[in-house]
Amino acid sequence: MVSERNLSKKVCVIGAGPAGLVAARELRREGHEVVVIEQKHDVGGQWLYDSKVEEENPLGKNQFLKVHSSIYASLRLISPREIMGFTDFPFGGKKGRDMRRFPGHNELLLYLQDFCDTFGLREYIRFNTRVENVEMLDYPVLDKEHLKWVVKSKAEKEVEEVYDAVVVATGHYSQPRLPAIKGMDAWRRKQMHSHIYRVPDPFKNEVVVVVGSSLSGQDISMELVNVANEIYLSSKSLDVSQGLSKVIAKYDNLHLRPQIESLHEDGKVIFNDGSWIIADTIIYCTGYSYSFPFLDTKGIVRIDDDRVGPLYEHTFPPSLAPSLSFIGIPRKLIGFPFFESQAIWIAQLLSGKRSLPSWDDMMQSIKEFYDSRDAAGIPKHYTHDICEFEVKKETKLSYVYFSNIVFPLCHFHEWNSPTSDQYCTQFDQTRDCEYRQSSRLMCVLLSMCFQYCDKYADYIGFPHLEEWRKVLCISALVNAESNLETYRESYEQDEEMLQVAYSSTHFTQQGPQDSTL
Repeated sequence: MVSERNLSKKVCVIGAGPAGLVAARELRREGHEVVVIEQKHDVGGQWLYDSKVEEENPLGKNQFLKVHSSIYASLRLISPREIMGFTDFPFGGKKGRDMRRFPGHNELLLYLQDFCDTFGLREYIRFNTRVENVEMLDYPVLDKEHLKWVVKSKAEKEVEEVYDAVVVATGHYSQPRLPAIKGMDAWRRKQMHSHIYRVPDPFKNEVVVVVGSSLSGQDISMELVNVANEIYLSSKSLDVSQGLSKVIAKYDNLHLRPQIESLHEDGKVIFNDGSWIIADTIIYCTGYSYSFPFLDTKGIVRIDDDRVGPLYEHTFPPSLAPSLSFIGIPRKLIGFPFFESQAIWIAQLLSGKRSLPSWDDMMQSIKEFYDSRDAAGIPKHYTHDICEFEVKKETKLSYVYFSNIVFPLCHFHEWNSPTSDQYCTQFDQTRDCEYRQSSRLMCVLLSMCFQYCDKYADYIGFPHLEEWRKVLCISALVNAESNLETYRESYEQDEEMLQVAYSSTHFTQQGPQDSTL
């Protein structure tokens, strides 16, 4: 529902990463008074590299982490730069900087700094300030129409302020998620989460176990082969991608192993297949959990095994919205344009231009979403993964799921999508038959993810993702599945679509549409 009202609210945005910056811009555009609180010395959030990790707990067990960024020194983007920019601020290459399609992390930080400066956002940001506590002003009186929030923050001294609304934009790649392994607490050698991994040098001549074969596990394992004596990559499944299989076959000191059964004080690591080794270090590349240690909603918003809820469309707690909202909760999508659509929706809700569905309708939508996942046996910690698939080999059942819909995998070939067909038909011609079905499934999954982003955009009349953006995203991820070491440098299949992208209005527009706030 759209109206002409234009109320101005005092809004606190927590975090000056990509989500917080675009939130600040859209809130200012809508006429709100904005204060952004950022614990570090500059913008960037996760992309503000921090090499000083010595004082951090190696397993990230502190309530308030001293280190926010989980970026390691050699990290390069897994997505091509063309697809990552905000809709009116393309992430193009600049002379004298990292011009690669898949640049290093510092190039994305520079892009965010450019975005911040172009739109004059620095004057609204309080740097080196940590949010200590956020709570409702007049609880237990819960009047959604007049709900206010008390925000306590600390720089040199503690400050307490009252806001009409709070936007939480603190990211979700900082708080380590750890496995439960027998003997983990008794193991006396070095254990750490990839959150504090920065460079390979400290692991020279060591025997290292890397737990987890997703993105960081793959990257770190490939980096360690040049310094460590042996690397054992412990994976949930030994049925890994073609790209990872090639890497393992290439390096004599990189070995694939199943999950760990137990750890022992003498350094012994026993795997589920009965094999064992004596290791010097274990690096847990096991992902991250949502954490908002500053936020006190009296139990209205909870985190249960990485399910933050209840949240309508992963953004709004029905009992507290729109005065409390979250940007950046969803995972496995093209982030920046999605953050932008979230920010616009929030800003327009606060100004009164739009309204949310009723509390009953939002709660019913959330219930249906949860029920569909639970019925399929999908773990809670995948709640905010917009696009994922779960394979249950023991029951020979597989499911593909996105948003609030679950499909049996056996029917995936029946789904039609112009984007998935356009790219996968082309790619199938060059793909080994053994891996063709999995890559085609990935195309379908990503196309379904794009559908969710477009559905979300429709709530506010935000433009849908461009076809070139979708196709280039699919291309990069499918290419990485088969060519893990080289996909960032070899992308001949993208040449035609890159021409389409760079001739689109996204890149030909003369700078941002409105750089004045």
